[in-house]
Amino acid sequence: MTSSPQSAVTSNGSIDGLRAVQLKAFGGRDQLYLGEVPCPEPSSQEVLIKVAAAGLNRADILQRKGLYPPPPGTSEILGMEVSGEVVAAGSGAESLVDGKVMALLSGGGYAEFVTVHKDLTVPIPRHMPVVEAAGVMEAFLTGWQALSWLIKIQPEETILIHAGASGVGSAAIQLAKQLKTTVVVTSSESKIEFCRDLGADLCINYRRERFDQVIKQHYPKGVAAIVDFIGAPYFQQNLEALAQDGRMVMLGLLGGSKFESANLGSLLFKRLTILGSTLRSRSLSYRTSLVDDFKGHCAHLFETGSLKTVIDRIFPWEEVAQAHAYLESNQSRGKVILKVG
Repeated sequence: MTSSPQSAVTSNGSIDGLRAVQLKAFGGRDQLYLGEVPCPEPSSQEVLIKVAAAGLNRADILQRKGLYPPPPGTSEILGMEVSGEVVAAGSGAESLVDGKVMALLSGGGYAEFVTVHKDLTVPIPRHMPVVEAAGVMEAFLTGWQALSWLIKIQPEETILIHAGASGVGSAAIQLAKQLKTTVVVTSSESKIEFCRDLGADLCINYRRERFDQVIKQHYPKGVAAIVDFIGAPYFQQNLEALAQDGRMVMLGLLGGSKFESANLGSLLFKRLTILGSTLRSRSLSYRTSLVDDFKGHCAHLFETGSLKTVIDRIFPWEEVAQAHAYLESNQSRGKVILKVG
């Protein structure tokens, strides 16, 4: 390594007091606490990042409750995306030392230091505050994977994005517009203007209207594709809203995973494609290929302002329980960030 983890931890070279958010037990927000952990050490292809901030995700809440364990062999500490400075590296990643990066993780982000494979990092764009950069990787890579890799959205097609004001939703709206599509979103009334400002062409208040009916009024043939985070409560309406040969990718089950009945006729008669995906459990080769593709197609758009991080609130990590409460309250517009240290 070009420098040791110990020299990165404190000015006197001690690793004592390296802190991370930990769990007393699975359960509520009261189970979160700051405690000491061993300093991670990078392998030959990894870098050690001094974490400035970590992005919060719904998966963190599920993991806290014991419902979404990290992949085998990865850190059990919460946190799937961070930003910060590379302070040490293995022999195959030395060129990244001293660089400021944002990184995609399988876990370990709620900590002062984290190790990650060098190919899962992206240099922080110029003029982007390092703390705000913590909101990029999980949201935009999930969105890019959904739009470009899974449903393969094409220019001039119409796409429906549910939870348009969420972290991934707000990223997906921007990415879809860059791909020259017509974007329809669902959101609550208070978040409609927020989605419009990001580029949404049609916003539907899901609390007042059935989105499948509104879509049929504006687009009689239906939409070509759907990105869904809700699950069971929306499944039937999604089938009705899709056009012939439509595609849907399901990225979450916020509304539940089980429904009593569904008419699957549309699935057959419209020749629909239904996909399910998570990013965290993908292989290293898949995730590094996705990051590389994102770098090639999207990273420069942050420099021009065509893509932007949408940060709702930044909490000091001593207030991690309050940050989780805010995310769980569904008030947020864009990303919630935890400032570390």
